[in-house]
Amino acid sequence: MLSRKLLIATSLIVAVSLFVVVANYSEKPYFRLQPMFRQGFSSHWMFSKQPYKGFKPHLGYVSIPKQEPLKLHCELCSIVSSSGQMLGQAAGVQIDRSPCIWRMNNAPTSGFEHDVGHRTTLRVVSHTSVPLLLQKPHYFFGQGNNTVYVVWGPLRNMRKDGKGIVYNMLRQAAVNYPQARIYVTTEDRMNYCDMIFKKETGKDRIQSGSYLSTGWFTLILAMDMCKEIHIYGMINDTYCKTEGIRKVPYHYYEPGSRDECSEYMLHESAPYGGHRFITEKAVFAKWAKTHEIKFFNPSWQFS
Repeated sequence: MLSRKLLIATSLIVAVSLFVVVANYSEKPYFRLQPMFRQGFSSHWMFSKQPYKGFKPHLGYVSIPKQEPLKLHCELCSIVSSSGQMLGQAAGVQIDRSPCIWRMNNAPTSGFEHDVGHRTTLRVVSHTSVPLLLQKPHYFFGQGNNTVYVVWGPLRNMRKDGKGIVYNMLRQAAVNYPQARIYVTTEDRMNYCDMIFKKETGKDRIQSGSYLSTGWFTLILAMDMCKEIHIYGMINDTYCKTEGIRKVPYHYYEPGSRDECSEYMLHESAPYGGHRFITEKAVFAKWAKTHEIKFFNPSWQFS
């Protein structure tokens, strides 16, 4: 009788353990188990505050060509915006002190080290920016560059059957530079990011004619990978309506481009194909209340 009870108890423990593993590592369902004794799910149910779980593989990002999951974790990640807000802030030394430094798309460091630093640990890249990287392939993928590249994009461009034009570019880059660390976002992960947008804004991304920004994909990945996040040069959702704001270029490395707030307003009001930068920033502010996220140059005030 005693041995039978022991067998039942052991079976239950194994079953619960397997359930926890599946719930925490699968892309679906899109939540993680809440800590025990917490009352229900919070309003931020998909990104509720939880103990940091380092060194688990990130299954939504796979390498080219081996299709292995991304394995990278940091106590502190500094995300450097491509915004013109970075200019004149002399934040380079502070940024370079961070153990992990993230950049986006083809934002350069050369010539801007004083303001943006010079090291890069990980670079999140839009499918539309891949051709820009390939204009300088040796700089981005050449020997001695230990940067991890995470490329996101829709299935039509990232499919692996020979018809994905961007995936084909990346696969050739991996052939030309076999030491390059290139990862692509899986279709499940792309759907996951769409789902978060709908859950947080109440709007279906496709039906509302919205394109998610590289910043959106970057912050979602960072919240999985980083215990603490510092973001440099990102404005909040009310900045452009504030008096006395700095008028800066949309990108710090494109001085003649449209100013940042004009670009934000143009995209926010576009009926189709616009990045909802202002909407996204409002969501980021919400996430910052439940995560270790801090904003610098400019700093964000929370009520």
